[in-house]
Amino acid sequence: MTMLLRRVDVDRCDTWTRYRAGLCDGCHAHCCTMPVEVRLPDLVRLGLVDPFEAEHELPKQIARRLEKAGQVDHFNFKHGIFTLARRASGDCLFLDATTRRCTVYEQRPDTCRKHPQVGPRPGHCPYGPRRTG
Repeated sequence: MTMLLRRVDVDRCDTWTRYRAGLCDGCHAHCCTMPVEVRLPDLVRLGLVDPFEAEHELPKQIARRLEKAGQVDHFNFKHGIFTLARRASGDCLFLDATTRRCTVYEQRPDTCRKHPQVGPRPGHCPYGPRRTG
């Protein structure tokens, strides 16, 4: 029998596994298929926004530019939160499709740095293999 994660499980927090040391060792980057919410400093660290632009442009204008470039899917003006775009597969734009590793690990957003301590279900991870036939 093959162990696979069904896509629907990532969206259902009740199926998530309590995080424990070593859990990521056997994972195939399931957390990198969830929407990633970032703030302006994250976008600067990722190199998507120039520090000068971050200081002198309105976040709404930056969001518009990044949406046109396909790098951001959504901007929550009230909270100043950008949601990074994902590939059609649901993968993060910065996830290497072959190795399933982050291509911007040293510059990764705070959301990724703090996972799984923060998120939809703190202390839990979408890694939850299910047996499939």
